[in-house]
Amino acid sequence: MLARQEGKIINALLEAGFDIVQMRLVRLDRAAAERLYEVHRGKPFWDELVELMTSGPIVAMVLEGENGVEALRRLVGATNPRQAEKGTLRRRYGTSTTRNALHASDSAGNAAVESSLFFTAP
Repeated sequence: MLARQEGKIINALLEAGFDIVQMRLVRLDRAAAERLYEVHRGKPFWDELVELMTSGPIVAMVLEGENGVEALRRLVGATNPRQAEKGTLRRRYGTSTTRNALHASDSAGNAAVESSLFFTAP
């Protein structure tokens, strides 16, 4: 079962003006989690991150909005919730650098690659 924070995060995304183009509840296997976070392979938090992402269901989404990637990254905040600005989603809902509540692609290109792991093109 999902925690209540997923609904609050989705609501915050909608209130910030994002449109949800695609959304699904999915449970990642290890191979999928490793593909999603391939850029972090070899880093100290790699194993913990893969374990977290395979420990239960996640809500995968494709969002659209004005200046989408930049606007979403501002709303999401810094990876470490303790360093994230007040009002950001990670500051509100994250508990650690690994358990930071949500992932946000860092570029349109990475968003396309990452979304293809969960969805076929609309």
